[in-house]
Amino acid sequence: MRLWSIHPDQLDRAALVAGWREGLLAQKVLRGLTKGYLHHPQLERFRTMRDPVAGIATWLHGLADAADARGYRFDRTRIALPAGGGRLDLTDGQLALEWRHLRDKLGVRDPAWLGGLTTPRSHPMFDLVPGPVAAWERSPHPEA
Repeated sequence: MRLWSIHPDQLDRAALVAGWREGLLAQKVLRGLTKGYLHHPQLERFRTMRDPVAGIATWLHGLADAADARGYRFDRTRIALPAGGGRLDLTDGQLALEWRHLRDKLGVRDPAWLGGLTTPRSHPMFDLVPGPVAAWERSPHPEA
């Protein structure tokens, strides 16, 4: 499960669609509707929010907005709540790690998309702050 901190506009088709699917699973976990993935580290940051379900819903709406702009049809009726469920801090270290991870993936699966990327931006629900990679991160690139 990868719940990207990167702005959904910068995700290629595969990452956007996978993020949607994984975000819906995360929403199900946070609503207590499944027994799997309960302790997945990607969910830790949403659990710090006053309303974790509203937080993941806001994250999902960001992906749906990017999908709409590309002409994809993500079914927003699957999102439990409207957007506006709060904001989270995102460290520049975490964003840099995810940017590197995405660029590594794109170098293999979509070099043309990679060529159009310049500077990383964060998902609209995050406020960028200085800091290291998040404690919950389990990426193979911890030194970013």
